[in-house]
Order: sequence, then structure tokens, then C-alpha cells
Amino acid sequence: MQIKSLADAFRRAIWKFANKTGPFAPLLSMLLLGLVILSLSRIGLVLWQLDRVQITGEIFEVLYQGIRVDVIQLGLIALIPILLSPILATKRFFNIWKWLTYCWVLIAMVLLVFLEVATPGFIMEYDVRPNRIFVEYLKYPHEVMSMLWTGFKVDIFASVVFTVLAILGMRYWMQPWKAAQSTWTNKRLWLLWPLVLLITVLGVRSSLGHRPANPALFAITEDSMVNSLVLNSGYSVIYAVYSLQHETKSGKIYGKLDRAEIFKLTHTQDTDIPTLTTLTPSVKREKPLNLVIILQESLGAGFVESLGGIPVTPNLELLKDEGIWFEQLYATGTRSVRGIEAVVTGFQPTPADSTVKLSLSQRNFFSLAELLGKQGYVTEFIYGGESHFDNMRGFFMGNGFQQIVEQKDYKKPIFMGSWGVSDEDLLNKTHEQLLAHHASGKSFFTLAFSSSNHAPFEFPDGRITLYEEPKATENNAVKYADYAIGEFIKKAKASPYWQDTVFLIVADHDIRVRGEDLVPIKHFHIPGLILGADITPKRIAAITSQIDLPVTVLSLMGIQAQHPMTGHDMSNLPADYLGRAMMQYNYNFGWMEQTQLDTSQPEANQVVVLREGQPPTHGYYDIKRKSLNELPPEAAPKNAEVFAKRALANSLLPTLLYTEQRYRLP
Repeated sequence: MQIKSLADAFRRAIWKFANKTGPFAPLLSMLLLGLVILSLSRIGLVLWQLDRVQITGEIFEVLYQGIRVDVIQLGLIALIPILLSPILATKRFFNIWKWLTYCWVLIAMVLLVFLEVATPGFIMEYDVRPNRIFVEYLKYPHEVMSMLWTGFKVDIFASVVFTVLAILGMRYWMQPWKAAQSTWTNKRLWLLWPLVLLITVLGVRSSLGHRPANPALFAITEDSMVNSLVLNSGYSVIYAVYSLQHETKSGKIYGKLDRAEIFKLTHTQDTDIPTLTTLTPSVKREKPLNLVIILQESLGAGFVESLGGIPVTPNLELLKDEGIWFEQLYATGTRSVRGIEAVVTGFQPTPADSTVKLSLSQRNFFSLAELLGKQGYVTEFIYGGESHFDNMRGFFMGNGFQQIVEQKDYKKPIFMGSWGVSDEDLLNKTHEQLLAHHASGKSFFTLAFSSSNHAPFEFPDGRITLYEEPKATENNAVKYADYAIGEFIKKAKASPYWQDTVFLIVADHDIRVRGEDLVPIKHFHIPGLILGADITPKRIAAITSQIDLPVTVLSLMGIQAQHPMTGHDMSNLPADYLGRAMMQYNYNFGWMEQTQLDTSQPEANQVVVLREGQPPTHGYYDIKRKSLNELPPEAAPKNAEVFAKRALANSLLPTLLYTEQRYRLP
């Protein structure tokens, strides 16, 4: 009863104040109530992540600037009704205005509450508030709902409960408005409307500067997750949708360079296909080898003991001595489609979405399948789930893949999970396909993409000794995925196709990439292994990017051909080669080169991070400690300006190639 009395008193106080604004009362009450709800949610999230927020030293700034973002969000919600008010808020249409604003405020507030309730689960998975991933996953309700129901029942329950409570609460909150009468004359409405509109627009802009406020303005710390706490989840999602409509411009968010300078700094030329090069293979062969790429879901270096991780990949540890093992291999991004983009097309990352999903790359965009298909190879993609996910089927079929095996093609699978059949089923099917291709006498390129190491981490019983309890954890899922690889390689070695085939085993990205750094480089570190046929075992210590892998495997296969990839052939390196890596982390772009900054840091890689609306941040990556140490501007390296320009050029080049559709074969 005491809680109800307090709620009644709070509602009466707000509406007493709001009613002074006549027809705009529901919008003002929404602003005041919204500020309370969103601020309480932010305070709760800050307390939950207090350790990371305190490290930044900006706890009060996070809360203060958060109120500013909430005003922007609530102003955006109010803007459309305010634009309609000169007509609908008049005495003649007042009943329509009451109905419209009642429904508008109720729906808007319920959605804001729903997104805030969904935020903790999303942060646990992606280390950031709901963003473009949240929007993109709405396209795949079957897969996502299956995953949520299996592994996130608590989150679903909380979302349903709080959504129902929000609906009931908003109906209670809006009761005074249902009984409201028109108290303003039309003349008064029309005279004050411009002032109301101006105040709302200023609240949405939140700035008197040339440009309105955007998320970059609220990047007040070096920790991307903490910066996302400044926002509210509604604003984060709306801005993500807005950004998706401006993909082609996203390559310019870090700054501009003259066209000629872009080509000069990236060692390319402004020709029909600027990056076109001819690959001279490191191994001469009368008949080029076949290629099998096993793309492993979320297999970061943190799961590989010899790379500084935990011991859950014993088979990979044994196999690494039988082939080319990359000790410093870095992913280009944090999503599967980014890994596909790098490994299958060799395309450099951009702040936009992966080209697997963008419109201009659905046809006539270079891929290994297209190149090898032109040389008579059978090209196929094998997946355990539904291949339409993340637009993989559309992209692959439009760019050289001739056939696709997916969930519906598995008869009596060993195990079916939320994301499709198990890795065992996937690799058993891959083995069957390779035997059939070999029997046909045709050369083949097969891409197999695993999914067992994906939340909610489902896999068959009785295959492994669990690393930990309970069963459904990422460490156990990785150990199972490693088991499936080991079993597959055993069968492959005993098969006739082994001696004619190069195998690349590589991760698409690490799992749950997160951290306080502008770019958490240690989570971009992934394992990579090339073996099979007559591959000579060796370790490559030089920094390697995912985009180097497709060039390297073509070279080892004995393929001599033209291609537009910018990666390096890691099987044919000069003795003094050090390497470089590029990493896209949300809207931050990291460029790292293997070098020595000074004698006190003999194992440090030089790094620059480009951010939207911010100057470049310089630092070095400590390989042993796996930490990015940022340098203050006065301590930046002597080559800082040139280094940052080189990074900028490499962030602009792929966008240029994509928008002008010049990443292709002649």
C-alpha cells in the first residue's frame, strides 16, 4: 500500500506540472518519466559494471552525459507528434490527438523498457549495449529464438515480465490523460507551437555546434563498453539503424585523404582494378592441389594453450607440428561474416557491415570460389545450419560457389542443436563430399563452417571429458569442436584425397570480444594451421592477418593467377618481414605493425587506433602481457603522423573498392 501511495503521489506531481502545457502534457510527462526510468537503468548497469567504470574515473560523467542522451532519445520520440500538433491538437481534433498521444507514449515507453531489460544479456554476450547486431538478428527469428530459448531462458522471462509490467504501468500512468479536456485555444496552440518545436529540436541536437550530437560525442572513455553505458539502448539501436542506411559513407568516419594519397600509401594504383596482382606460387606443381577450409566458430587463441590460453584444444596442439602454424594471427573483426569476408575473399575490413551482407558485393565480387571455379574446380559451401543466415547463401551463390550443403541435406544427424547439426555431422558430411569429388577426378574447393561453439553451446554427450561443469559452457564446446576436428583429420589422412589437398583450419573470430582497450587486440588473436599434402611443417612468428591466408593457400596449392587481394603470401616471405594486422572493433579501427618502439619494449607491436570524430590514438601492444598500452600525445612515436596516415589509407581503400565495384577479377 505504501508503494502504491508513493506511486500515486509521484504521478499526481508529474501530471500537475505537465498539465500546464495543455495538449503537450503527455509528451512532457513522457520526458520526465523517461528520464527517471532510463537513469535508474543506467545507474543499475553502472553498479553492475562498477569495476570497469571506476577504472575510467568518469562515473559521474557517464551518468551526467547519459541524461543528455536520454533527452535526445525522448525528444526524437516526441518530435513526430509535435510536428502533427498544429492540426491534431486543435479543439476540433482533440479526441484524435488524445488517442494518438496515449498510444504513442505507451508504445514508446514499453519499447524503451524492453530494450533496457534486454541490455544486460546483450552486454554479457557482446560487451556493448544493443546495437546493429540486435537489429540484424531480427531477420533470423528461427535461429535466434531457438538459441534464446535454449541458453537464455532467464533473459526471455525477464523481458516478458518487465514488458507486461511496463504495459500495465504505462496504462496506469496515462489514466489522467484519458480524462483530459482541451484547455488551450487554437490561437494559443499556434502561437506556442514554434517555441515547443524549437525546444524539442534543440534537445534532439543537444548542441549549438555545426553538427548535432552523435555517439562519438559521448565516447568519453577508452572503454567501448563504458561508452555504450552513456547511451540508452533505444538510442543505440536507432543510431545503428540510421547508420545501416549510410553504409557507403562509413569509410570516411576517420577522416579523408586525397585519392592519389590513398593509392600511394597502400602501394596500389588508380587503375580499373587497383589491387590487381599476379600470384607466383611458392610451390610449382604440374597439377594444383585441392583446397579445404575449415572455418571454426569463435575459436580464439584463449582456447589454445601454446598461444597463452587454456588447454581445451589438444588435437589442434598435436596437429600444429604437422603443418604451418601461425603464432601471431589476428582476425579482422568480431563477427562470422567478417571472418568469411577475410578468409574467402581477402577483403580488408571497413566500419560498414561485411561485404557478405552489402548490396554491391552480391555479384561480381572476388572470392576464392570464383577464381578456382574458372580453373575447373568444383566449389562448395558446407554448413550445419540454414545457409540463408547472415546472407551467406546469397553471397556465396552470387560469387562463385556452385553448390551448398545445409541443414536440410543431413539425413539422421548425430545431434541437432539450436544452430543446426553438430560439428561431427558437419565434418562427416565434408568427408563424404571430398571422397565423392576425388572419385569424380575433379579438383575441388570446399568451405566448411562449424557452429557447435556458439551459445547456447550444445553438443552430443559421451564425446569428451568435460573441462568443467556444467556441460553447456564455451570451454566444453571448444573441446568438443576440437574433438570433431581431430576425428575428421584422422579420416582425411587415411583417405585418397589427403595427398592432393591443402587444409586450412582457422577461426572466424574469438568468442565474446570485449575489454577496456579501444581495440581489445588479445581477443583478435586466433589460431591458424595449414596442413595436408606435402606441406613442410614450420612456425610463422611474423604478424599475420586473416586476409593473408587466402593468398598463402593459393600459393601452396601451386595456383598461378591474377587476383585483387592485398594479403601477403606467408609461405614466401623475406627474412626481415615483420607483418601487420588490421582489426575492426565496432566503429574503431586498429592498425598494428610488428616493430620495436624502443629497446625497453623489445616485443612490442606499434598500434594506432582510429575513431569516429577523434584524433588517432597511438600505443604499443605488449605481446607477453597481451595488453594495449596507450601513449599520451606528447609521447607518440616520431613516425606517428605517417603511421596514422597509412592506417587511414588502409581503412579508406576497401570502401573505395567496394563502392566503385573494383574488387573483382579482370
